Amino acid sequence: MNDTGGHRTAPAHRRWDLRDDPAQILAGARRALFIMVGVLAVLWLIQIVNCADHYNLTFHYGIRGRDLASLPDIITAPFLHFSWAHIEGNSGPLFIFGFLAAYRGAAKFAWVTALVVVTSGLAAWFTESPGTVGAGASGVVFGYFGYIMVRGFFDRHPIDMLVGAVMALCFAYQFTVLLPHAGIGWQAHIGGLAGGVAAGWIFRDRKAARAVPPGTAAAAAGTRPARPVAPAADLAAGPRADLHKQLDDLGL
Repeated sequence: MNDTGGHRTAPAHRRWDLRDDPAQILAGARRALFIMVGVLAVLWLIQIVNCADHYNLTFHYGIRGRDLASLPDIITAPFLHFSWAHIEGNSGPLFIFGFLAAYRGAAKFAWVTALVVVTSGLAAWFTESPGTVGAGASGVVFGYFGYIMVRGFFDRHPIDMLVGAVMALCFAYQFTVLLPHAGIGWQAHIGGLAGGVAAGWIFRDRKAARAVPPGTAAAAAGTRPARPVAPAADLAAGPRADLHKQLDDLGL
């Protein structure tokens, strides 16, 4: 609570954004579509080359648990897969969640992607058994999933909250792979999910308007109100009337 001259005002709270510009949403959706089509095109081109090379790319640039030489591979591992079934299983969820994560802005989407790649990769690197190799975009998929579920709350967008709730209900079965399974990099899934939730907070919309009680805008903004100026009539009648008259004659 703030004390302003004997009157207390409630702290400012961020206002929920209930007005979305349809044209802006459409433009963002079109941009997100192009981004995800490009991402999938790159993944499938790499898969073609990788398959032709008997998946040597995966075994050379995948994540090897607690191997310092393999630490930079947390960046390359999401682009590599072990089989056609592997990339097919990841492509659908990656497109859906990536599209929903990208339609609010390409720059923010790039930062979210970077964060979930690092968190999912580090989780796999720290916890995978030595001698095993981890690769695939599923950690990033869970990162986008976590981001979508919390973004609406942090950004104060009811539409995004609804989208997150629908996605959580429709893909609730995905949470089953967060539990230990043989042959599944569940550690990367948990790391990606945690990174996505963190991204929702770190990259939240800080420009959202704040609801301020009437008459307390200056106090809420942390600015000082303008100092009151005495009326000209009071200056003329005051004890320094002659001084004020001389200053006025000089144009001061």
